[in-house]
Amino acid sequence: MGRAFEVGETVASFKEYDAAQKAVSRLIAAEVPAADIAIVGTALRSIEKVTGRLGYAQAAWSGAVNGVLLGLLFAAMVVIWSPGLPISTFAGVLLVGIALGMLFRLISYALLRRRRDFASVMQVSADHYEVTVLPRSLGKARQELGAAARPSAPVPAASLDEPPRYGVRIDPSSGAAQTGGAQPPAAPAASPAYVPPGMEPRRDEATGDAQQSGDGEAPESRDTDRS
Repeated sequence: MGRAFEVGETVASFKEYDAAQKAVSRLIAAEVPAADIAIVGTALRSIEKVTGRLGYAQAAWSGAVNGVLLGLLFAAMVVIWSPGLPISTFAGVLLVGIALGMLFRLISYALLRRRRDFASVMQVSADHYEVTVLPRSLGKARQELGAAARPSAPVPAASLDEPPRYGVRIDPSSGAAQTGGAQPPAAPAASPAYVPPGMEPRRDEATGDAQQSGDGEAPESRDTDRS
């Protein structure tokens, strides 16, 4: 395995690779050493795009295209070694290259068609790209890109399980209000006033008014009885 690269610290983070490339170009234009800069892709994923079904006709056509390049190479070698050969020889060598390309492609398809009968294009992408700089050039890089390009720390999502610090939280699922903190204790029920024995109020059947009984009679009535 090769030696691991030293990537340094992150100075900017981008969603698109083109934006990361532009940031690197700005750093190089600001005379930041190119050897101190790196682009780090995070959360890599492989994407295979299926372009179509693969059959013998498609395999032969793909082999013919590759065979043209092979035939041109053979024809150039023949011309270099024997410059006096006629043009028909050049065309014949080109056709031989095309035939060999088709033959090789058909043989490979016949061997692999049970496992793979489609054509595709492979691509590797990342969730986001970080531009990193070694510590010796970190200050200059941050000054060039500015504080807005620095990656911000992720904000944790609010949880409905813990009580709110301020105000009332509304549960989005039920719509009920949730309050945080300890609830104040309920006020105790008021106890009835104390009434001495013999002072209980009695209701007059004729008038319906409450009157005191016992020692609560008026003094004027006692004086009348004595007289």
